[in-house]
Amino acid sequence: MAGMQHIKYAFLSLIIFLVGCSDPFEEKIKQQTPITELRIQQLADALTDGQVRNASLIHQYAEKLQQQKPHLTQLINEFNKDATTKGPMYLSLLDRLATIKNQPSMFASKEDIFNELVNIYLAADPVLYSDALSDPLNVLADMSDGVLPRVNSLSKAQSKQANNAQDFGTGEQLIGNPSYGSWTQGSNGMSFWAWYGMYSMMGDVFGSRRTSYNDWGRSRNYSYYNDYGRTRYSSPSQLKKQNDLDTRTKKSFQSRGQKYNSTYSKSRTGSSSLSKQSSTAQTSAKRFSTNSSYAKKSSYSKSSSFRNSKSTTSRSFRRGK
Repeated sequence: MAGMQHIKYAFLSLIIFLVGCSDPFEEKIKQQTPITELRIQQLADALTDGQVRNASLIHQYAEKLQQQKPHLTQLINEFNKDATTKGPMYLSLLDRLATIKNQPSMFASKEDIFNELVNIYLAADPVLYSDALSDPLNVLADMSDGVLPRVNSLSKAQSKQANNAQDFGTGEQLIGNPSYGSWTQGSNGMSFWAWYGMYSMMGDVFGSRRTSYNDWGRSRNYSYYNDYGRTRYSSPSQLKKQNDLDTRTKKSFQSRGQKYNSTYSKSRTGSSSLSKQSSTAQTSAKRFSTNSSYAKKSSYSKSSSFRNSKSTTSRSFRRGK
C-alpha cells in the first residue's frame, strides 16, 4: 500500500510539473482570438453603416473630387475602397489574423502571437481606424488643389515648414505604408518606393519624382501611419523589413562618414485633433524594440466597448471653428 501511495504522489507531482511548464500564453491566445475576430467584424459593420467618421468623409470627398476631376475617376475609386471592407487597410487586418490561425509557425513565440492578436484588436477600434484613414483622406484633399480641406492634419505647407521636410509629391502620406506600396532595391543598391497597382497613377498623373529611401528617411513629412500607426497597422514581418532597411541605410551613411537619424526616431509635427487611442498608439510605437515583434507591454481590455465614431460633418466641407 505504501508503494502505491508513493506512485500516486509521484504521478500527481508529475501532472503539476507538466501543467506548470505549459506555455502561459496558450490560454491567452484561445481567449483573445474570438475577441479579436469580433472586433474586426464590428469594424466591418461600422464601415458598412457609415459609423466611421473619416470613412464617411472619404466617400464624400471622392464624390466631390470626381465632379472636379473626372479624368481621375479610376484613382479616386481606388481610394474610395479605403472606406469599405475592400480597402487595403481592412484586408491587411484579415490577412494578419489568417496568418495567426493558419501559419502560427511564422511567429517566434506564443507571446508574439498573443501580442499580434492584441495589436489587430486595437487596430480594429473604429475610432483609431478613423484616425488611420486620415492619410488616404488627405491624399484626396491634396488632389483637390485645396478645394477640400485636410482632416486631422495641418496643411501641407505648415507641416513641411515645421518638419523642414522635402516635398515628395501628392500622395506622400502613403509612402512607407505597406498597404499601398513597398521599398524595392535597385541595381545600385539604393531602395526606391514602388506603388502597388492602381496607386502607381500617383506618380504618373501628378508627376511625383521617384522617391529614394535615402531622401525620404531623412526628410519625410508627417503622416499618420509613420508617426502614429506603424506598430498597429503593420505585421511583424513588415515591421522587421522596415527596421532592417533603416538599419542598412544608417550603416551606409556611416560608412561614408555621414550622419543619419532613423526616420522613426522622432515623430513629425502635423497631427490635429486625433483621438486618445492614437496617443496611446504613438506611445506604443516609441516603445517598439527591434528585438521583439512588438513592444512587451500592450494594454487592452476584454470588456472594451464598441465605440461609435460617427460624427456630424458639414457637406460643404468647411472646417469647424
